[in-house]
Amino acid sequence: MILYRPTGRKELELIESSAWRRWPPRLPDQPIFYPVTTFAYAEKIARDWNSILPAPNNEGFVTRFEINAETAARYPVQQAGGRAHEELWVPAEELERFNDGIAGEIKVVARYQDSKLIERDGSE
Repeated sequence: MILYRPTGRKELELIESSAWRRWPPRLPDQPIFYPVTTFAYAEKIARDWNSILPAPNNEGFVTRFEINAETAARYPVQQAGGRAHEELWVPAEELERFNDGIAGEIKVVARYQDSKLIERDGSE
């Protein structure tokens, strides 16, 4: 299953430190890790929420990654406010197990700054 995750610069640096293979542990106020099922939904969050923060945190990234079928089966797709907003809800305490199901690397496929597209890899 292909998934996307909007993220900011700080989380992206933690992903990079894992050799692009793992999501970092959730913070105490983040009980759920929620990757999304479409580029469009991830783009909206990265562009409209992450990239409008005050500098130097005014960047939003869309990441793309794949999970194996066994991992996908553990987390049914949830709708968060409508059909166009589909997510997987992974409890924070299960994130390490979820990370074990990632196939390959987590890749940055788009970057936004101050609500503007800065770069996109063209595969989406």
